[in-house]
Amino acid sequence: MSASVDTGDDYTVYQTSTMAALLTGLYDGDVTVQQLLTHGDFGVGTFNHLDGEMIVLEGVCYHLRNDGSVRIASGTDKTPFAAVTHFRSARGFDITEPVTLAQLTKQIDDVTGGDNLPVAVRIDGTFSGLKTRTVGEQQKPYPPLTDASAHETINTLETTQGTVAGFRTPQFEAAISVAGYHLHYVDDARAHGGHVLDLTVAAGRVSIAPITQLRLVLPDTPEYRKADIDLADLAQQEQRAEGTTS
Repeated sequence: MSASVDTGDDYTVYQTSTMAALLTGLYDGDVTVQQLLTHGDFGVGTFNHLDGEMIVLEGVCYHLRNDGSVRIASGTDKTPFAAVTHFRSARGFDITEPVTLAQLTKQIDDVTGGDNLPVAVRIDGTFSGLKTRTVGEQQKPYPPLTDASAHETINTLETTQGTVAGFRTPQFEAAISVAGYHLHYVDDARAHGGHVLDLTVAAGRVSIAPITQLRLVLPDTPEYRKADIDLADLAQQEQRAEGTTS
C-alpha cells in the first residue's frame, strides 16, 4: 500500500474493510494509522483486536480506551475498520437551544435533503447528558461484534465541551459501512470520549461535508480471505453492536 498523500476528490471517503467483516469478528487489520492519515484528516474507526474507539480530527488520530483514557495513537498502530476523509464543510447550522440526538439527526437530514446520500458530520459545542461506549480489547478466538459489544464500558458525561465526528451512511450500504449515523466523541481536554450512544447538544455548531465517492480497501490477510461472512439479519446485528441511529 502506498504511503503517499491521497490527492483525489476532497469528498472521497477512504475506508478499510467492511462492517460485515467486523460483525463476523475480523479484528485484525493490515492498515497502519500512518497510512490511514495519508487519506484523510477526519474520521472514525477502531483499532486491532477491537481495542477501543478511534476519532480523527485535524489530522490527529486519537485512541479512546475502555478505561476512559485518551491518547494520540501511534503511527504503527493498525486498524481493522476505519473511515476517513478530507473534511471540507459545505454547509452547516448553529444550535442555540438544546436538541436531542433524534432532533439533531432530523435537522441534518432536512438540511441535506434526505438520508440517501452519505455525509460527514462534525458538531463542536457544549453537550449535556452525553452517553458513550467503548469496547475493550478482545482475545482470540474473537467473538462476533454483537457479543463483544455486550460487555462494553458505558460512560455518561453530565456537561462536557468537545467534538462529535462521524458519518451518516445510507441504509443500502449496511454490509459495507455503519448504516445511519456513526458518531464518536472526544472532549476539548482530550481526556474523555467514545462511541456516541446518546446526547443532548446544549449549544454549538454543526458542519456537514458531502461524500461523493467511497474508496474501499479490503484486508489482505489470511483470516479475511477464508472468512465465512454471514449477511443474515445484518441490520439487526449492526444495531445491536453499534447502537446506531438510523
